[in-house]
Amino acid sequence: MEFATPLVPARLIRRYKRFLADVRLEDGREVTAHCANPGSMMGLAEPGMKVWLEPNDDPKKKLKFGWRLVDHENGHFTGVDTSIPNKALKAALLAHQVPGLPPYDLVRAEVKYGQNSRIDFLLSGDGPDTYVEVKSVTLSRQAGLAEFPDSVTARGAKHLDELAEMVRQGHRAVMFYLVQRTDCREVTIASDIDPTYGAAFAAAKAEGVTALAQTCAITPQAITLADPIPVRP
Repeated sequence: MEFATPLVPARLIRRYKRFLADVRLEDGREVTAHCANPGSMMGLAEPGMKVWLEPNDDPKKKLKFGWRLVDHENGHFTGVDTSIPNKALKAALLAHQVPGLPPYDLVRAEVKYGQNSRIDFLLSGDGPDTYVEVKSVTLSRQAGLAEFPDSVTARGAKHLDELAEMVRQGHRAVMFYLVQRTDCREVTIASDIDPTYGAAFAAAKAEGVTALAQTCAITPQAITLADPIPVRP
């Protein structure tokens, strides 16, 4: 997906209250940007980092910039907006361009299931329905290796339990990790950060939940799905 408005570069001053970031634009102005990421953003929110912002002139929005990318200044980028993976994956699903997921006649988003939950995508066609939960992956503590989660996520563990229940009911269930980094070639579970999530992932896999992962091609112009990569135990 292409960004609606051309991004502008800035330097991060600080991120705070999870959803706010003070930045300095190239012209010297200091502004506050919306940070669409509730996670810890470990390794991605250090003062002085180069970031890319999406301006807006929407009168309904109090903040006139949204933080979209971290520029590692070595040719690699990380996407920090957690709403982008679902948008990018939906476009790929509709175009039948997701390795590991065959073409489906119907792609529905945010369908109620489980215990007061909504599945990111419910795919219907020949054979059993497929339930797809999507996670944005931005953490990397080892070169080439992406990790999820970057903080404790009880909600994430609950989603794994509910996917396992869908398998028990005869459906297919997929945990899809979309790696919003251009410098990683495999994914693993950060069980040291959240042991409960790690245990839930292992249990879901044992029940038959499929784990898929894919990288992104990221530039200040667009974020699109790129290559499938392995999910390491």
